[in-house]
Amino acid sequence: MQVAVLGAGTMGRGIAQVCAQAGNEVRIRDLDDQLVDDGIDAIAETLQGGVDRQKVTPSERRETLDRIDGTTDLAGAVDGADVVIEAVPEDLELKRETFAQIEPSVADETIIASNTSSLSVTAISNVLDTPGRAIGLHFFNPVHLMDLVEIVVPGQATPETVAFAESFVEELGKEPITVEDTAGFASSRLGIALGVEAIRMLETGVAGPRDIDRAMTIGYNHPMGPIELTDVVGLDVRLDILEHLRDELGERFRPPQLLRRQVRAGHLGKKTGEGFYQWEDGEIVGVSDSITGTVGGDADE
Repeated sequence: MQVAVLGAGTMGRGIAQVCAQAGNEVRIRDLDDQLVDDGIDAIAETLQGGVDRQKVTPSERRETLDRIDGTTDLAGAVDGADVVIEAVPEDLELKRETFAQIEPSVADETIIASNTSSLSVTAISNVLDTPGRAIGLHFFNPVHLMDLVEIVVPGQATPETVAFAESFVEELGKEPITVEDTAGFASSRLGIALGVEAIRMLETGVAGPRDIDRAMTIGYNHPMGPIELTDVVGLDVRLDILEHLRDELGERFRPPQLLRRQVRAGHLGKKTGEGFYQWEDGEIVGVSDSITGTVGGDADE
């Protein structure tokens, strides 16, 4: 199968990797050559980490990379694709524009999917002449480790599109859940509710980030605590999602002022080296100085 992934950032390159590991030919596209090269280099590094941990063989790494091509040409990326997955930034108009650009360059039967984590797939796909081919494929970060993919069904999707999406996700070795296209879907709505309450607890001094995270990793067996997960997802991404859900669902999703302050300061999480935690080489090395001692931030250990 030929898969096109639009966007070589964290999610796009993760999606490209798992599609290639499952045996698909993949083209990954971004706006300039450096972004494309950085995305493919990151895939190679992630795969090497799998080799080092004996989760991936050297031949599997090589074969996966051989299945991935990079380009800056959108029409060339999607030409001949069986499915196109956009993983551009979480902006409704940008995603609508991307969908509109895809359709003239693909076959009538090509599925066009969005990796949006919270935006309406119906609103994104209504720019298409054939919106029945559109679907939401919400992957989770890090894509190569997270088993879940949320299939979001917009109002226009045909039964054939939904069936294709479910089969495609299973062939990637992932577990699909199928949900209707409602604000926040299922996963983002539940996950953001936990995350925003954790930030409010941090803001009001209930506990520091490490202890809040331990409450969920040890007490509830979550693989990652809600504060750390916010850093991994990106504080700016979480803020955008909260603003959208507040508009759709009301004040219970009002973003905490602490989150707004961190974003204004450029502390966006793991990707910038600081969010609620401090990060080096992809690992937590301490708590952000901007919250330590002021809002219940616990001391470094």
